[in-house]
Amino acid sequence: MNKEPSWDVYRSFAAVLQQGSLSAASRALGMTQPSIARHIDALEQAIGVKLFVRSQRGLSATDHALALRPHAEALVAAAEALRRSAEGAPGKPEGTVRITASQAVGTHHLPAILTRLRQAQPRLHFELALTDDLDDLLQRQADIAIRMTQPEQKSLVARSVGSLSLGLHAHRSYLERNGRPRRLEDLREHDLIGFDAETPFTRAGMRHLPGIERSMFALRVDDAAAQFEAIRAGFGIGICQTAVAKRDTDLCRVLAELFDLPLPVWIVMHEDLRNGSRYRFTFDALVEAFTGITQAAQGV
Repeated sequence: MNKEPSWDVYRSFAAVLQQGSLSAASRALGMTQPSIARHIDALEQAIGVKLFVRSQRGLSATDHALALRPHAEALVAAAEALRRSAEGAPGKPEGTVRITASQAVGTHHLPAILTRLRQAQPRLHFELALTDDLDDLLQRQADIAIRMTQPEQKSLVARSVGSLSLGLHAHRSYLERNGRPRRLEDLREHDLIGFDAETPFTRAGMRHLPGIERSMFALRVDDAAAQFEAIRAGFGIGICQTAVAKRDTDLCRVLAELFDLPLPVWIVMHEDLRNGSRYRFTFDALVEAFTGITQAAQGV
């Protein structure tokens, strides 16, 4: 190696490998595309090998680049760990905490919880990333995650806080117009509210509704909040959290004995943040709040 490249060069290299293009890497790092290209050129010159093959389709990693990938990712992880440790210094809870959660959890549960947290610690600020995808805590896409599946990544602190049940629900007015289904087969004669794009989660849920297919949905939408509002509007029968449906006395659960899908709830953060006051405070508060929600939903 002729000259030791700077940290920014290695970070750009790792970003291009992860994102697959100079433009995507520049967006991810908040840099210009020419700057990323210069970093890649500098690294190639320093080590004397070609890392990417450029074509009209974009960049393709060479065998040399793929061999270096685990080392570059280790550097990025180490840098993120250093930053998390520095930001998580002990003291009074203050600063920003980024939380990721599903659309349903972020819409129906987090606003009230974060209101209480803000009142208790007015110097705390929150960022919400509402997605049904599993954001990677190791790459600092979020500080704390609320997940409906047990995390498998290493270096994470995870607490199980019970489960929330999904059930079939309809507005009272819809059932008065169309009658109440008595069997799962009866759902075929009703206006159903369901997903648009199929995912592993939706496929798992549909296994609990044998004979029901996407083509039978009278309304297809992937936004959980939109599905819930359609149920409340009396459009038809849909799936939502039973704990949330209980808040509206006009919503009725149907076929409860035949369809009940429990979702485990986990509160997760990176272990490097456990000593940071704002992260620890928020993590503990979320554990306490969701434990209360799941216990109340189960009648504990």
